[in-house]
Amino acid sequence: MYSPDDAQRYADRHTTPESPLLARLNRETHVQLLHARMLSGHAQGRLLSMLSHMVRPRRVLELGTFTGYSALCLAEGLTQDGLLHTVEQNPELETRIRRYVREAGEENRIQLHIGNARELVPALAETWDLVFIDADKINNDTYYELVLPQVRPGGFLLIDNVLWGGKALDEYPVKPSDKDTFAVRAFNDKVQADERVENVFLPLRDGLLLVRKR
Repeated sequence: MYSPDDAQRYADRHTTPESPLLARLNRETHVQLLHARMLSGHAQGRLLSMLSHMVRPRRVLELGTFTGYSALCLAEGLTQDGLLHTVEQNPELETRIRRYVREAGEENRIQLHIGNARELVPALAETWDLVFIDADKINNDTYYELVLPQVRPGGFLLIDNVLWGGKALDEYPVKPSDKDTFAVRAFNDKVQADERVENVFLPLRDGLLLVRKR
């Protein structure tokens, strides 16, 4: 018998390595910042890159930049004239994000917005080919309803942390005060019943929900 950790280590060894720049950003995030687990990391980052290469999006929206790792991965599959808008609410992360975007040579294809996504996104007059939602989980449904009308038919959404440390599972005991967990559970159930979309739940890391707009 093997453990999930054994399987993940094997999978990591058989997944294309992250670039030296991404590896440096990965390590720097873990050494210098709290809540480093919020970073997408090697396996999920390569999946984001692979999906972006498959879709070949012209316009990508990301909600929740953190240190910029996932944005750089998603940008790898953009069309030649493609553009990725990423929204981060924490202004203290701006300098680090911009530094890595500049080092990656993606200044012309990644536009960083600092502020509240609920205020910023409606002002972006774009039709999205691909959306990645990785912000505060209690507002997953708000962000989903905000962006879905702007996603083209056949376009994709990715929502991160839908396992929520295993708390999303029905058998997990949840305290009445744990609003985030109840929000994640309700959101997952809503998407499953949403006839506007098709969805696949991927149990990678903390869970990734892949959604296609009909």
